[in-house]
Amino acid sequence: MIQQIDVAIIGGGGAGLTAAIYSARARRSTVVFERNVAGGQIATTDIVENYPGFPEGVNGLELSVAFEQQATRFGARVAHAGVHKISVADDGSFALETDDGPYRAEAVIVTAGADYNKLGVPGEEELTGHGVSYCATCDGAFFRDVEVAVVGGGDAAMDEAMFLTRFASKVHVIHRRDQLRAKAILQERAFANPKIDFTWDTVVEAIRGEGQVQEVDLRNARTGEQRRMPVGGVFIFIGQTPNSHLLQGLVELDAGGHALVDLNMRTIIPGLYVAGDVRTQAARQLVSAAGDGATAAVDAEHHLADRLGPPRSD
Repeated sequence: MIQQIDVAIIGGGGAGLTAAIYSARARRSTVVFERNVAGGQIATTDIVENYPGFPEGVNGLELSVAFEQQATRFGARVAHAGVHKISVADDGSFALETDDGPYRAEAVIVTAGADYNKLGVPGEEELTGHGVSYCATCDGAFFRDVEVAVVGGGDAAMDEAMFLTRFASKVHVIHRRDQLRAKAILQERAFANPKIDFTWDTVVEAIRGEGQVQEVDLRNARTGEQRRMPVGGVFIFIGQTPNSHLLQGLVELDAGGHALVDLNMRTIIPGLYVAGDVRTQAARQLVSAAGDGATAAVDAEHHLADRLGPPRSD
């Protein structure tokens, strides 16, 4: 049996749950599809210090739970199910194939986020949140007067390395090649920063520590020489992979696989929105993801009002 709803939100991170709050408060039947724990990447963050309203910081999981409770309080439902396909029906609605069965929605907001590319080395997963990070803006302040490593050689790696010099005593940039891929101006700034040291032609083979990062195992890709580097944190910036597979063939994607949207998070298909890290040029911060979700939901309500009229009062 096909379940008929007003708004389907694919992804239960900050963008998706914010969109659910707005859609549910607008009295639209709203379902959030999230295979894992609600909150997305923020749920795995120990302390969030840059989200407004929490001067002492807040545990990421606690904040995620609060987001979900707020959305469900207004009537949104969270379905712990994956979505396998989105298709556009002849009448302009959307058919969704999900683990919870088939759905028909009048508007769809895709907030599936992006996954950080990982090194895939021993210790990385176990020490994520305990010295291993994928966001210097989020976690840099926890490494005041500590030596840290940055893995990567692109724009993001250089941006984040320079940000970390505000806190860390030294930043070791570890890059597998003998030159950076970052823009020339970012390279110039990084090379000129006395706190940044470069380790070339080198890969990380393991991250070690008892409950907290203490050192990394390194191997020179040219000579095979192995050594250990003592550091208190490892920041990994080797790219992101947006979860945009559902959008392929439906909307325009940039070279990195992010969906192209306008300022209202609209795609080229009426009623289909993309918000948060899966869209192009996202700031990749919780506060901006929440703003994206709100923007998409507000515009989706205009779309629904045009198609369906005002929501039922019952």
